[in-house]
Amino acid sequence: MKVAIYDSSKKEIGKKELPEQFEEEFRPDIIKRTVIAIQNHNRQPYGAFSMAGKQSSAVVSRRRRDFRGSYGLGISRVPRKVLSRSGTRMNWVGAFAPGMVGGRRAHPPKASKQYDLKVNKKERRKAIRSAIAATMMKEVVTQRGHILPENFPFIVDSSFEEMMRAKDLFNAIKILGLEQEYMRNAEKKIRAGRGKSRGRKYKKNRGVLFVVSKDCKLYQNGNNLPGIEVEVVTRLNAETLAPGTNAGRLTIFTDSAIERMSKEKLFTDNQVAINSNNTEMQAKKQPAHKKTEAPAAKKAPAKKEAGNDAKARPKKAAPKKSVSE
Repeated sequence: MKVAIYDSSKKEIGKKELPEQFEEEFRPDIIKRTVIAIQNHNRQPYGAFSMAGKQSSAVVSRRRRDFRGSYGLGISRVPRKVLSRSGTRMNWVGAFAPGMVGGRRAHPPKASKQYDLKVNKKERRKAIRSAIAATMMKEVVTQRGHILPENFPFIVDSSFEEMMRAKDLFNAIKILGLEQEYMRNAEKKIRAGRGKSRGRKYKKNRGVLFVVSKDCKLYQNGNNLPGIEVEVVTRLNAETLAPGTNAGRLTIFTDSAIERMSKEKLFTDNQVAINSNNTEMQAKKQPAHKKTEAPAAKKAPAKKEAGNDAKARPKKAAPKKSVSE
């Protein structure tokens, strides 16, 4: 499959053959399974306090002739706490059990629950390839709700990666015919439901995804536009390409990103091993801590022997006797 290459002025500067990753079969079932696994991996565990509802002194004896016993009183033998008593007769109320007022929950959420779902490596790579192939299917992208220009699909020149300002990217988006898509994603809507009071009042649509070859200026500044995302080709995953498990996100690749995908055979069984020490995305390492030698301990001055000390010090002269003495 060949696609056109455009520069920032929408001038066609050539055509490019897409690599094998774009020829993968479209499998929305595998994509959905992989995206759900990623979302579960990012869930924050939560749970109730382990001692919630268990901190009352609800003790009732089950022995036949024991003090504070419920045996032989014709009452259910649930945990109870004593409110008052008269001799051996107790005024008590149920506690601790799930059915009692103030008691514990029967099945509270537990922070120890594991939400992670495992996906095989080959299946995960197949899902990414399938999602990449869906980005070039015009009917799938349109079905997802994106507003496309007539000349889609296409890729852009590598000069896009050197755009320093978000304003330049915005002008290029308008020239490429993506202005309506940008305006659709610039809207900020209020969420319907309880999530408004839980830190997620507003929600936005996912817009255009630009895929670059390395950590460039566009990667650092392109995310300032609402709905626009910029990602390095080596860090693509199924959720980025198919948000909400819906494949067919409007994705624009740069020419150099396609070259790197083809050269390193990314997301295939023959993928070239990426050395984490040489990747552009590796965070700048802190300079190695230089080991400084500990300062030499100050030695206490050597004690002088009594004999040598006596010889070294001059003898004091005896005080002169006064005339009156």
